[in-house]
Parts: sequence; C-alpha cells; structure tokens
Amino acid sequence: MDTIYALSSGGLPSGVAVVRLSGPHAGLVLEALAGGLPKPRVAARRSIRSRNDSVIDIGLALWFPGPGSFTGEDSAEFHLHGGRAVVERLLEELAGFDGLRLAEAGEFSRRAFANGKFDLTEAEGLADLIASETEAQRVLALSQASGALRDIYEGWQKRLLHARAMIEAEIDFADEDDVLGSVSELVWSDMAVLASEMRDHIAGAKRAGAVRDGFRIVIIGAPNAGKSSLMNALAGSDVAIVSDEPGTTRDALETRLQLGGKLVVVTDTAGIRENAGAIEAEGIRRALARAGEADLVLHLSETGSWEPVGDFGDTPAWKIATKADLHRAPDGEGSLAVSSKTPEGLQPLFDSLQKHLAEAVGKDVTALPTRQRHLDNLRLALAELEDAAVKIDDPLELRAESLRRAAFSLGRITGQHGVEDVLGVIFSEFCIGK
Repeated sequence: MDTIYALSSGGLPSGVAVVRLSGPHAGLVLEALAGGLPKPRVAARRSIRSRNDSVIDIGLALWFPGPGSFTGEDSAEFHLHGGRAVVERLLEELAGFDGLRLAEAGEFSRRAFANGKFDLTEAEGLADLIASETEAQRVLALSQASGALRDIYEGWQKRLLHARAMIEAEIDFADEDDVLGSVSELVWSDMAVLASEMRDHIAGAKRAGAVRDGFRIVIIGAPNAGKSSLMNALAGSDVAIVSDEPGTTRDALETRLQLGGKLVVVTDTAGIRENAGAIEAEGIRRALARAGEADLVLHLSETGSWEPVGDFGDTPAWKIATKADLHRAPDGEGSLAVSSKTPEGLQPLFDSLQKHLAEAVGKDVTALPTRQRHLDNLRLALAELEDAAVKIDDPLELRAESLRRAAFSLGRITGQHGVEDVLGVIFSEFCIGK
C-alpha cells in the first residue's frame, strides 16, 4: 500500500501548517527528514531537513505507530510555519520518496474506516463536523461522530440476532426438554417493540435533517407584497433586488442565516399573480414547488387579504401582513403584522420563528438519521421486520430469513455489508488532508 501525504491544516498562509503522512513508509520518511523518530505521540522540536541536508524549517515532528493512530497505520506529522514556500518545499521533498503519493480527498478517513477505527455513520458525522456552521450542527455532528447512531443500530442488530437464535433453537431442537415450544412471547413481542422504535426513529429524520441541512422557509405572495424586503431584513443585507416594478424577482433566491443557533435557509420567490408572462409564469411555478418542499411557508400580503395559492400538504403556512408602518393591521387572529423598515417591526416575526423552530426541531436530535441512505436502509429493515411479524402462518424459516435481511440492511448503514457503492460518495465529502 502506498504511503500518502497531504497538507491537513487548511489554506495558506497560516500561523501553523500540518503535513500528515500515513502508510508503511511514514517512519522512514520521518527518520530521514527529522533526524530520527520522536517518542510515540510526543511532539519533538526538530530541524526538518531535505535529504541533501538543507534546512526546510524548524518545527515539530510527531510519530504515531499503528494501530494507535487516526488511520490505524503508521503515521507521522510535520508541524511547520504556515508559509506557502515552506509547505511547498516540504511537499516537493516528500514527492521524491519512492512509495509516496499525494492523498486523495478523504483518503485518510477512508483508511481509518477500512482499518476499523470507526464505522460509516461516524465517518459521516466527522464530515458534518468539519462542515458545521451552527452550534446545533456542531452538537449533532459531534454526537454522530462519537458513535450515537452506531450504538443504536448495533443494538438493534443484536436483538435481531437473538430473535433468530431463538427461532433456530425451536426449529432445530424442538424435541429437547430445555427448549421452549414456542418463541412467540420471547421473540415476536420484542420484535413488535423494535418495529415501533424504528418507526419513531424514522419519523424523527425530518427534525434531524432540518438541523443538518437547514430549516427551509419559503416566502410567497403577490407582486410588491414585500417579499424581497423581508428577505433582506432577515438576512441583514441586500440579498434581493427591491423595486416597485412588479415581477422583479423571477427565480428563487436563497440566503442562509442563523436563528436560535440553528441554520435557516430562506427563499424569496416570484410574485404570484394571474396573467403573467411565460418567464414570470415559470417563476411562479417554481415558487409554488419550493413552497411545497419547505418546512414553513410565509404567505405575505400588503392588503391583509390572502387568496389561496396552492396546496402545501402538511407544511404550515403563516399569514404575514407586511408594511405595518403604512397600513393598519388586519382584524382578527391568524396573521402576524410586520414591517421591514425597523428592527422593532420584525421582532414579532423573529420571536415567533424562534419559538416555532425550537418546537419543530425539538431539543435532542443527536441520535436520529440525517442522510437519505440512512432512511432508505432503515425503511428496508422495517419492512422486513414487519413482514416477519405479520405473516404468522409462514414457516419459521422464512420469518427468520426476513429478520436476517432486516439486520443486513442495518449493517449497510454502519458499513458492515455491501457499501462499496457508497464509499466513494461519502469520503469525497472530505478535504484532501482528511
């Protein structure tokens, strides 16, 4: 196997740059460039020299003999001053060693997975931790990188394995005195509980997705209802063009912001009206499509009258009366009056959004599925489990096979079975030095 190397500390210039190596030649390279191996996992100040003995830099050298390293292989790190010339000179020197090559995106983490240092859910959590923008995303990613999902799925697999063992015992040793004559109470009651746990787990995916990918708010309304002004006020900058001319916004325009420590993705859309031109009509179609996919719709009206514009399914739609500084708030309940002119005019909306966001996401989403591949395999596992539980007249061998397939689907989530098709996708999310 090649020894790989890469800059692992981000863009240059920087105060400190970390160059990481992993593979069978890591120790030889460290000895050649740093004058010997430091004590394992102890930073040593060294002159880092080329093979012709010219000094590249004075920094720190670290040695991580396998398997006690991030990748599980022999690994080394050079901590240098973060100047471009310094790092480029060291990378040039490393390229001259036989058996060394520049790492691919996510290759250090992929080797760690291959060597059993973590499972796929932990790898995905690590990728999300690196990409996290908000406190809620950090907490969610750190939990999953620490094995929160792995513990759940491995626990479910053990219960499925125990159920299959009990079924096999009845099939193979039914005549023995110490084997129960029926497994229904011992197995199928627990499988019913497990199916209920899986359904609850799957139902929480939307809340976890709102934290990982952002809570999606779509602003809709008639032309000149104040959609772009509200978008700019929420974003705190001039993201959208504001004009008195109807139809200024013709395509969906997104901005990302933090609200209550959570990521919110706000979308401004084309004004909805009849007799629109071809381009504007396409913008209206896209606006309604985005609204149908949102977590919350803000339906704006300057007049205090809201005409039905579409079916958003289970997505809540709030009636927002805009330009409250110019118009009297509409009578009756069910709407919220705002003004984008002043912070005070938006405060009721901010307060309502924070409360709704807290309720919609919930307090704890750290042990919920966050990716589509999680959901796909969970649904397959649940379908097999429910199939085994319902078909009480089928032979026990067939019902046991359904439990085996359920456990297999759970194993695909953690990386135990059949994941070759997703490895490249998952680890491509990492940067080169990770």
